Amino acid sequence: MGCRVLLLVSTTIAPGLGAIAISTFYLFPEWSALDRSYQNYQKLAASGAAMRELSIAQAAENRHRINCFAEGIGVLLGGTMVSIGVHGLCLLSRR
Repeated sequence: MGCRVLLLVSTTIAPGLGAIAISTFYLFPEWSALDRSYQNYQKLAASGAAMRELSIAQAAENRHRINCFAEGIGVLLGGTMVSIGVHGLCLLSRR
């Protein structure tokens, strides 16, 4: 039974926890960059900037928004891997 537990931990739980850690590590700086980009876009929109500057600011905001989405999906997929591994551990027979 020890080999089966080790196999589940090494192929699902450990990589899932790694994916969660790496995605979370990159999510928080990207989230703060999104907030700064959003504030910049709001400032430009309120000041009556030209359409070119607004388009550039909106593109930057959308870039950070997509990156945050992708990192959030990485956290969710890592959590799914961990839950599959824990479920597999729970279903192992006690022989």
